[in-house]
Amino acid sequence: MASLSRWAKGLMRRAPSSPLPFPAAGFEIINDADVVEEEQFGAFRAGQYYPVNIGDVYASKCQITGKLGFGTTSTVWLARNLEEHLHVALKIYTRDRGGREEFKTYGHLSQANPSHPGYRHVRSALDTFSLHRTGGDHRCLVQKPMWDSWRDLLRRNPAQRFSLPLLKAGLRHVLLALDYLHNECQLVHTDIKADNILQEIVEGRLLEDFVKAELTTPSPREFIEGHPVYRSRQFGLPTQFGGAVLSDFGTAVRGDQKRNHDAQPNVYRSPEVMLRAEWSYPVDIWNVGVMIWDLFEGKHLFYGPPPPDFVQRGNRSAEFFTADGGWKADVPISPNITLESSEEYLQGRDKEELLAFVRSMLRWRPEDGKTAKQLLDDPWLDS
Repeated sequence: MASLSRWAKGLMRRAPSSPLPFPAAGFEIINDADVVEEEQFGAFRAGQYYPVNIGDVYASKCQITGKLGFGTTSTVWLARNLEEHLHVALKIYTRDRGGREEFKTYGHLSQANPSHPGYRHVRSALDTFSLHRTGGDHRCLVQKPMWDSWRDLLRRNPAQRFSLPLLKAGLRHVLLALDYLHNECQLVHTDIKADNILQEIVEGRLLEDFVKAELTTPSPREFIEGHPVYRSRQFGLPTQFGGAVLSDFGTAVRGDQKRNHDAQPNVYRSPEVMLRAEWSYPVDIWNVGVMIWDLFEGKHLFYGPPPPDFVQRGNRSAEFFTADGGWKADVPISPNITLESSEEYLQGRDKEELLAFVRSMLRWRPEDGKTAKQLLDDPWLDS
């Protein structure tokens, strides 16, 4: 009976789709003097990036349908899984050990609790495989496609800042993701920034329109040693927005092990990381608190003098502070800047509640700050 059931299911499964025929001509050739996307990186000049061609089929099932983006260790592509009849995002790493640590992290994430409400706000892996190439293989990560990052949302918005409802809704999703990471997975993200928070796609037409655009108006490209380097293509504007999803776990570390190495984006770096004191989960909370200022105020934030007992914890404290916590570095700091004066868009109770929320995240002593779970209960998020 079991074999009969498998046979019946096999009959019901759709046959694999045929690859789409992408144009071999009719595209803009970019001037050789222009630097196209990943060309700017030394790893590209060293031949570490995989020479992807739109239309190619990898792992016998994933056809590349367009370029979504690039980074220092990878390029990201929209692909069609011909067997499962669905769109996927394919991240192809450089061959200089690219993706090794991130693969381990996704393996760890897959073993945690999927019933936690933060699970859906953490980007997961659908599959992994390798592309073989002379000189070294390339790891590939298959994921659900996502729409723009929060950084892209800022660029699309003429005001260059989030509205208050969008900020609150997005932060709730990010905090759910961090509660899941910290408490279920024992992981510290360490690289929370607008580029690494993505919006879910809930309209399939965005994916179909992307592919149609590549078929009718092929992406501009430059040829380097016979291989194309493409300009990335954006998705269109949705009429519905999905939830926020925390992504990019290439620098994530175990949170149940104290450490003091350098980490985090420069402008969001927590005090304990800057001073090389021991750090763990609270660095992600500080990171989000400072990011709020970029998203809502449209500027970076520097906040407050440290207490002397905290200064004494850091291996690098003497480079910046006197023994009693006074600033002694060469970079001047205005004594007149306060959190209240830096906030420019709210008044009255709205302003008080936002400042109280941010202050509960930006604490010099990590043990004094709130956890992600505690922040989810803050009345400001629901006001």
